[in-house]
Amino acid sequence: MQLLLTSDTHVPARAKRLPDDLMAGIDAADVVIHAGDWIDEATLDLFEARSRRLVAVYGNNDGAGLRRRLPEVARVELEGLRFGVVHETGAATGRERRCAERFPDLDVLVFGHSHIPWDTTAPGGLRLLNPGSPTDRRRQPHCTYLTLTVADGTLHDVTLHRLPPRR
Repeated sequence: MQLLLTSDTHVPARAKRLPDDLMAGIDAADVVIHAGDWIDEATLDLFEARSRRLVAVYGNNDGAGLRRRLPEVARVELEGLRFGVVHETGAATGRERRCAERFPDLDVLVFGHSHIPWDTTAPGGLRLLNPGSPTDRRRQPHCTYLTLTVADGTLHDVTLHRLPPRR
């Protein structure tokens, strides 16, 4: 099963449109996970129309309309792995411990908010993944998103995709 992970799309505040590479990845994925900060409902509509399956949450910058349509925390089991999705996890210091305590029933937690790609494993085995942002790199060298494969209860080929600079 092929997954695409993204977050913090911030359309139209940070970009007028989503990058072509991201859209092609959405079309190819079996499941798309979005960890919040959509900004407008049209972007959610686009993801719903293009994704075979969408698992998504709202973020701190998302208004009432998005909050009515999306949960704060989403959970899904995919190929034997228990995934959770949340926008914010707090400061980087102590993140693994906090998340492992908050989500003891998960194998993988996808989060956003910082726009900083993150891939660590907490004591006890919880894998934490932040795909960064495909539209707002902040202090990072590139805008990014993640893809991975899930098979037989295991993550494979976790790949950070660096997007070309916007024109």
